[in-house]
Amino acid sequence: MVDSIDSPYIHAANAENFKSLVIENSIRGPVLVNFWSKKAGPCLRQYPLLDKLVHEYKGRLLLINIDADSELKITREVGITSVPTLKLYRDSKIVESRHGYQSEQDLLELVEQYIARDSDEIIPQAIQEFIKGNQNSAYEIITQGILNDPDNPRLPLAIGKLLKHERRFQEALELFASLPENIIKNSDIKLFTQELGFFAIANEITDLEALLAQSDDPDDDLTAMQQRAAFFIANKDYEKGFKQLQYIMDKDKNFDNDFARRSMLTLIAWLDTEHPLVKQYKPALRQYTH
Repeated sequence: MVDSIDSPYIHAANAENFKSLVIENSIRGPVLVNFWSKKAGPCLRQYPLLDKLVHEYKGRLLLINIDADSELKITREVGITSVPTLKLYRDSKIVESRHGYQSEQDLLELVEQYIARDSDEIIPQAIQEFIKGNQNSAYEIITQGILNDPDNPRLPLAIGKLLKHERRFQEALELFASLPENIIKNSDIKLFTQELGFFAIANEITDLEALLAQSDDPDDDLTAMQQRAAFFIANKDYEKGFKQLQYIMDKDKNFDNDFARRSMLTLIAWLDTEHPLVKQYKPALRQYTH
């Protein structure tokens, strides 16, 4: 049974130990949380696959089982409405979700990109080369790593972060656009690509002081509003960023392929659902829905 497995890689969680078992462990590696019920046949059929998967990774993946019938506090907080539901945690946050029965291949695809790989070891080497001023050597090390292990999303992500450090935002965006679909879908890659988009727009600002000195009231220069919004968002001043996006939507909601609406949705996805800016702008966003 799901609640009676004795394994160092599998644990049952409740409201009291959820933080230590899931959140804290996810900082060290991926944690797969299985919301299940004894009453649901698909949960019982899926469990042997989960057991096999976690033991094949030999400690590189933890499986945490939560009985959705008894742990109502957790299910409400996480938003579980049906079982089986799987939530994959990494670095204290949910990076993937799956609802319903998952096949063995489905489970493998869910976790594979988050499992530690031998090719991860070259990333610190490349960073050390970069710090020493050997930028070309750093890029060559990671590029060779990608050729040897094309399924590791952390390798192109490392190149992207080095390019960002050099303010080569557009090159990083072009790199990510060329990646295979399975890598592009990785949550860390998606998040970093979104961030790069704002940095790339802000990088086009020719006179930052003059741009920021302009009145906070909306004007007719939508490009200037876009640059201000991108600058604020890139610097994590989300309140001013939201305000500029609102100005753009009020002027022309279709500007630059719905830039303002898409950016608002991105910010809402980044922030906690209880964040005051989300509560303020999410309802207002509905009036702009096509």
